[in-house]
Amino acid sequence: MKLYGAAASPYVTRVIMFARLKGVELQRPLVPGGNPRSDEFHTINPIGKVPSLDLDGYIVPESEVICEYLEDAYPDVTGLPADDRDRATSRLVARITDLYISPNFSPLMPHLNPASRDQAEVDRIAAELEKAFRALAHYMGPGPFCVASEPTLGDCALGPYIKLLKNVVFSNFDIADPTDGNGRLTTWWQAMESHDMCRASLDEYGAAVDLFMRENATTITEHR
Repeated sequence: MKLYGAAASPYVTRVIMFARLKGVELQRPLVPGGNPRSDEFHTINPIGKVPSLDLDGYIVPESEVICEYLEDAYPDVTGLPADDRDRATSRLVARITDLYISPNFSPLMPHLNPASRDQAEVDRIAAELEKAFRALAHYMGPGPFCVASEPTLGDCALGPYIKLLKNVVFSNFDIADPTDGNGRLTTWWQAMESHDMCRASLDEYGAAVDLFMRENATTITEHR
């Protein structure tokens, strides 16, 4: 199996973490054509986004669908809880990440430069993120992970995005880090950092994000 995608993508990291959790090995070749915008890549995936899983020419797009495929195809080591309600909770954490955290990251990038920052827009986005964090804390199980004592799909979805926010957002904007203090997301993050596989995946992802930000600093801060 081949997984196409960039190291600095939280969605690619989601799949990598989930596959590692299940003990599934993924090859990581270059994206056909060099990048997802290439004609060669669009020929095999008209959506034109990564990650994409290549199953000997059969392409599975979208990180959540890829993870569900891996769960179905490799059931020996489960990536979801056994209890039906707990499975719903794990999937819900991933859903909140996709619908209420992810859309509020990119709109902050034009405001990285304090000299050209629209603080009212930053405050609006911060309020949306804080709402999402409250929802996560409300719906998570007793933990320490998002459901129970072992990481599952929801942890693999949320972990990379929190790492992204830590490396890029919380350090550059006056937006509170929900993993600071003694709340539910704090105990969750501590569990993630204490788990060898999760920590290794998040460290790799954080390094890729930092490299991407350094290499694209001028373009990012000047984008409006």
